[in-house]
Amino acid sequence: MKFEVTILGSTSATPVYNRNPTAQLLNCNERFYLIDCGEGTQQQLIKFGFKAAKIDYIFISHLHGDHFFGLIGLLSSLHLNGRVKPLHLFAPAELKEILDLQFKHTDTQLRYPINFYPLQAEKPEVIFKNNDVVVETIVLNHRIPCTGFKFTEKKRLRKVIAEKLEKEQVPISYYPMLKRSLDVDLPDGRTIKYEDYTVDSAVPKVYCYCSDTKYDERYFPQISGADTLYHEATFLHEMLERALETCHTTAKQAAEVANKVGAKRLLIGHFSSRYKVLDDLLNEAKLDFENTQLAIEGKTFEI
Repeated sequence: MKFEVTILGSTSATPVYNRNPTAQLLNCNERFYLIDCGEGTQQQLIKFGFKAAKIDYIFISHLHGDHFFGLIGLLSSLHLNGRVKPLHLFAPAELKEILDLQFKHTDTQLRYPINFYPLQAEKPEVIFKNNDVVVETIVLNHRIPCTGFKFTEKKRLRKVIAEKLEKEQVPISYYPMLKRSLDVDLPDGRTIKYEDYTVDSAVPKVYCYCSDTKYDERYFPQISGADTLYHEATFLHEMLERALETCHTTAKQAAEVANKVGAKRLLIGHFSSRYKVLDDLLNEAKLDFENTQLAIEGKTFEI
């Protein structure tokens, strides 16, 4: 099963050359989930070979422009390109008012329905689940209400050992029961134990997305043990005072978060436009957490 994230944008409040505001595309079993939608996101989708029409779920962390200013353009383009299937939008409640006003004054009647799910930033909650993934909010500490998102793969069914079952002449009709950890009583009196004829599926992977936040241990339990943790790292630690003032995190602090929660890998992003080269941010984080990588536009990371 495919479970990977592609970085579409990684800069903070203002775009810089070769870096766009925040947006990521998560592919879970060929279903696509857009996480934040900064300015220029639809251009980034085109640039990196993704079809916007395949996106059915959009998650907006908060209402600072670098995380949602690309949304109106994307929704409008989907309309102009003839979309008719519903789109599911998870975002702060106030975003609906913004969208309604935009569409009202542009006299736009979308061809497709938007199913809007308002988020609250007071406590974590499960906001979506299907056969592939469960999505929870992560309550962050930013200047305005802000949530991250935790994506957890659904546990897959056990895998049958086909060769062994064929040798025992077990009919295929019994395979689904074995996959669901059920023993099978055959008509000839034999009992087929599921443990003997199946193997467990892989442990579900977890991707945590922490968009904009101060260092705050209150959200640590929820992101504990993440296979891949994306955490903002807006500044170098020499600018800690500025990070505190703007409710952001330094690269050193992001690494400390990854260490304390036992993450397996750390992706850092949301870089201040003051940094034209990102090596110093990466090096600072790697001093505290070696398995750190930069969230670079166009790069895909397997969770």
